[in-house]
Amino acid sequence: MKALVVYSSKSGNTKKLADALYEVLQCEKDLLSIADKPDPSGYDFVAAGFWLMAGQPDPETQEFLPKIGEKDVFLFATHGAAKDSDHAKNAMNKAKSLAAPARICGTFNCQGQVSEKVMEKAAAKDPQPPWFADAPAAKGHPDAEDIRQFVHLFNELSLP
Repeated sequence: MKALVVYSSKSGNTKKLADALYEVLQCEKDLLSIADKPDPSGYDFVAAGFWLMAGQPDPETQEFLPKIGEKDVFLFATHGAAKDSDHAKNAMNKAKSLAAPARICGTFNCQGQVSEKVMEKAAAKDPQPPWFADAPAAKGHPDAEDIRQFVHLFNELSLP
C-alpha cells in the first residue's frame, strides 16, 4: 500500500492535520503540498486536506480532486465556520462530488483559526460571510483535541 497525504493550507491549519495523519500512516507514504501539483496515479490511497474559500474547497484543491480517480480517499478540511454548520457540510459535499469516482472512505472537518486580515475583510462585507459569526470560536484551532479526534477517526477506519 502506498499513500499520499496532500494538503492545501493558506494559514497552516490544514497542514497541522496533514502532518498528524502522515505520522500515523503505517505504510509507504508521501506528504506533499497541493501546490506541488502531485500526481495521484501512483498511489493506492489519497488523503486530501483543504481550506474553504467562498464555501467550497480552495481552487487548487478543486483542480486536484478530479485527478484522483478510482481509489480510496479520505477528505479533511479546516475552516472558520462551526464544524457542524451547513457551510462546512456543503463544502465537504462539493469536495466529495469533485473527487468522484473515488471511494470516499471518510471525512473530517474542524475549525481553523482565521487570520486577522481575513477577519477584517469579512467584517467590512455586507452581508458578512456565513462563517463570520463562528470564526471567533476558531481561535487556536486546530488544537490538540481536534488533532486527537482527527487521528482517532482515521484509525477507526482501518485504513493504511
